[in-house]
Amino acid sequence: MAHWNKGWDCLINALNQLTEADLEKIIYIRNDGHTVTEAINRQLAHYPYHIGQMVFIAKMLKNEDWHTLSIARNKSADYNNQKFSQEKDRRHYTDDL
Repeated sequence: MAHWNKGWDCLINALNQLTEADLEKIIYIRNDGHTVTEAINRQLAHYPYHIGQMVFIAKMLKNEDWHTLSIARNKSADYNNQKFSQEKDRRHYTDDL
């Protein structure tokens, strides 16, 4: 967790140092020009790939002891029935998991 937090702290600290003027500057990733905004979006789209790899490995390691991080397999209908039985409200989608 210390390495995980250190990595996210690095990102957050870098983002906090940016000014509005910085967002349209061109930077190069493997010689391809990106605005800083495009580079941030590229990176944020890339992180889930690696997080998915970590989850996949964790599932293999835990095997039968794995606890799902979302809706359990073959339980989508139950989850949807529970969600649609509630009144519409402003809430976070993970509140019921």
